[in-house]
Amino acid sequence: MKYMNEILIVEDEKDIRDLIQRYLSELDVELHFAASGEEGVKKYEELKKKGKILDMVVMDLKLPGIDGVEAMKRIMKIDGNANVYGFTGYFDTEWAEELKDAGAKDVIGKPVGMGGFRDRVKKILER
Repeated sequence: MKYMNEILIVEDEKDIRDLIQRYLSELDVELHFAASGEEGVKKYEELKKKGKILDMVVMDLKLPGIDGVEAMKRIMKIDGNANVYGFTGYFDTEWAEELKDAGAKDVIGKPVGMGGFRDRVKKILER
């Protein structure tokens, strides 16, 4: 099946990954998952080498190993046009500002809930 959009989710908590999978499955998307910052960078690079164009990268901030800011910086070195959005409980912090300063398009706060997250993703993909 050919999907309209492809998204890489970098999130260390399995429960959150499962919820994202459930909520975003309503959209016409293919999801790729990574459970750490390093894995996210590696996965982005692998997908790019396969010729895949990711419409969006959803990046948590608090990750094992390198954090979301460092992972995003490395992804931006691979692809300066990467469309990275933070999705974190730390949305209203200097840490979230660092993510934006490093090139994230926006930071979505986890308190929006999964329905709110799905709606934001849908709007972003429709642009």
